[in-house]
Amino acid sequence: METKPTEISVSKMFEGYNRRYKHFSPTLGCSMTFHIYFPPPPSPSPSHKFPVLYWLSGLTCTDENFIIKSGAQRAASAEGIALIAPDTSPRGLNVEGEADSWDFGVGAGFYLNATQEKWKNWRMYDYVVKELPKLLSENFPQLDTSRESIFGHSMGGHGALTIYLKNLDKYKSVSAFAPIANPVNSPWGHKAFSNYLGSNKADWEDYDATSLILKCNNVHATILIDQGEDDKFLHDQLLPQKFEEACKRANVPHELRLQPGYDHSFYFIATFIDDHIRHHAKALKL
Repeated sequence: METKPTEISVSKMFEGYNRRYKHFSPTLGCSMTFHIYFPPPPSPSPSHKFPVLYWLSGLTCTDENFIIKSGAQRAASAEGIALIAPDTSPRGLNVEGEADSWDFGVGAGFYLNATQEKWKNWRMYDYVVKELPKLLSENFPQLDTSRESIFGHSMGGHGALTIYLKNLDKYKSVSAFAPIANPVNSPWGHKAFSNYLGSNKADWEDYDATSLILKCNNVHATILIDQGEDDKFLHDQLLPQKFEEACKRANVPHELRLQPGYDHSFYFIATFIDDHIRHHAKALKL
């Protein structure tokens, strides 16, 4: 089983390249794919190392949706940032019920480490935080994994916020589009957490951005969140206002931008993606 990444596709874009890779993940126990967008190296410095920005996708997505639909490569190329887009769950393990619903199991890893035996391979937290950065630093000398930031959408926005708050020494900045900001109080969160983590709700709070922010006293980079006001999931699933209230209580710098007329789609993401790339570029000290 090849743990070293093998390139399976390449496409030039904005003078850089989208490259897709496949590898066997010991963390997840299956083969995984991920994308890297490599911006063009600044001439005359071919040995230049790029900072990395991880994108975590939402429910039902693979590593392809963001790369194809977001248009993030234009700003990433201009700012000289490599984009890393992993998949959203293990695949091909054939666990009973893994594909029964769109919001749990395959395509719905929730960026946590499952503790329930049936779902023990669902360890996307360790995959994103530990395995993938190590794989990148060992196989791609053009990437500077000591300069990392993270962002995402919906379930991936939840992933980005929680991973950042649990690893403040590792990531320079975080942002999110329409994140599931308080999953312990949302139906998606209840379904995922009860199955992956069991019935003890104290364990759920370890993967809830609104709960985590109240325990943080050293968040220095502003947390940027964009949220469409016409998002049908806003009031029952996403709950960004709960996160904003917690940020205010914890005195954490944040900017929640409610965007009139926008929904939960990639049209919304593509509209504001350049702002997010620039937000991270600033933090990565470019």
